[in-house]
Amino acid sequence: MERDRPTSAPDTMGRAAPPRAADGFLSVCVELVTGRGRDWWPRPGRVFTAHRGHTFAELAEAIDVAFGRWDLAHLRMFVLPDGTDVSWSTWRDGPAFPGTRDGRRTRLDALSDDAVFAYVFDLGEDWTHLCSVRRPDPCAAAAQPSQPPRPYRGWGDLPDQYGRRQADDGISAAPSRGSSALLSDLPPILPSWGARDGRSCVVPSAPPVLPPRDVHDSPDRGAA
Repeated sequence: MERDRPTSAPDTMGRAAPPRAADGFLSVCVELVTGRGRDWWPRPGRVFTAHRGHTFAELAEAIDVAFGRWDLAHLRMFVLPDGTDVSWSTWRDGPAFPGTRDGRRTRLDALSDDAVFAYVFDLGEDWTHLCSVRRPDPCAAAAQPSQPPRPYRGWGDLPDQYGRRQADDGISAAPSRGSSALLSDLPPILPSWGARDGRSCVVPSAPPVLPPRDVHDSPDRGAA
């Protein structure tokens, strides 16, 4: 009896064939467009490996983490190519806005292989993103439905979601870039850390202490 052929046959090098769109795997390129009242250019971006079994809420969480956001208690929304809005609320069941689809139940299989859509995080600060579906990258490990989408490629500087440059409110003046003051508060664990005033941060070893010399052992003693 002839065995069923595997859906992903190994190639001549013994590696599995690249995942196909029909297998449910896809790549999603996400580029930051606007946020906090400004246009970001060049646009920082991340490329995610995902599965059509993932929900839009799972993709949104992966995007927010990959873009360095830590305050996640904000509304989110996807706008699909046909104008459909996908939203959800973290504090109650169902979509965040009437007439929208629930992002915790709507899956990525609603997207075509070449879909271009938008993602908005924090409708007050209006962090908008351009999202585009791409063919799966054979060099990226395919994301399984049981695992969240994850980034495998990226570029650009990521802004803080509130514009903060320091741990305080972000208003205090920061030391100029390249100043030794940026490292002076660090312990001297690495050669470039700690106070640098032209001397090494490492405390030099103390010279050996010799025993006091007896004056009676002087070589001039006894010359009578």
